Amino acid sequence: MQITDARSTVNHMVHYQARLDATFAALSDVTRRGVLEQLGASDASITDLAEKFHMTLTGMKKHVSILEQAGLVTTEKVGRTRTCKLGLRRLEEEAAWIEKHRQLWSARFDALDELVEQLKRKEKTNAQRKRR
Repeated sequence: MQITDARSTVNHMVHYQARLDATFAALSDVTRRGVLEQLGASDASITDLAEKFHMTLTGMKKHVSILEQAGLVTTEKVGRTRTCKLGLRRLEEEAAWIEKHRQLWSARFDALDELVEQLKRKEKTNAQRKRR
């Protein structure tokens, strides 16, 4: 039973990591972030997006495909037009990951600030002793 639980946990972590990787890879590009902002305002065809971002249709299809694989965008083909809209997937897991690491770094910087203050106090005390 424990082996099954361990496998389940490992599979969940692999899936979780793959999902984070796909999301952050999709968000790492300025054009894809721009597409998400545009789709936040209104749905758009790939042709419209390509024109707006001054790209070829093939280039925009690649960007949309990456966003779609990450679950951030969905597309629907009606006739010859493929319309894009924001995906149903929210970014709670990604936001939680970022917040966890923000808190970790914040705690580390707070500890570093405290160490610097201790060293300054010690240095000041040593300087005062030398003057006496």
